[in-house]
Amino acid sequence: MKDKLEDKVNEILGIGEDIKPTLQSIVKIDNPPVPRVQDKNKADIDNDYSYSRENYYDLIEKGQQAIEGILDIAKEGQHPRAYEVAGQLIAQVAGTVDKLQDLQKKLKDLKDLPGKSSTSQNIKNALFVGSSAELQKMLRGDNDKNIKSEDSKS
Repeated sequence: MKDKLEDKVNEILGIGEDIKPTLQSIVKIDNPPVPRVQDKNKADIDNDYSYSRENYYDLIEKGQQAIEGILDIAKEGQHPRAYEVAGQLIAQVAGTVDKLQDLQKKLKDLKDLPGKSSTSQNIKNALFVGSSAELQKMLRGDNDKNIKSEDSKS
């Protein structure tokens, strides 16, 4: 009976037995290739960042469309597997969003390379060896006078 129904559907759609539809014939695929930026004025880091960022945005948008579609299928069929797939897809899109945020952090880290002077460096565990009187003199600026007087004594 399934073959008769399938034959009738194929006849209505104009599909012969020797022609089987492929994914590309069912789904219109019109993704143009992403242009690579060849700007000599920008650094490679900026080019790679913008390229990766666009790809992540594209993946997130397509993932959201896929989530909407799979949720519609799950609502219609009420099949547990459809809901499981929807949950996995939601987790994958959330992971892509996290990767987009990590990309932002990595770019910041690359731009703050250790060759540059940074005024926001924290000094931890600084140690002063000496008496409290010497520390007070140093903080007041009297240290230069004491060094000169100690040099004259020796």
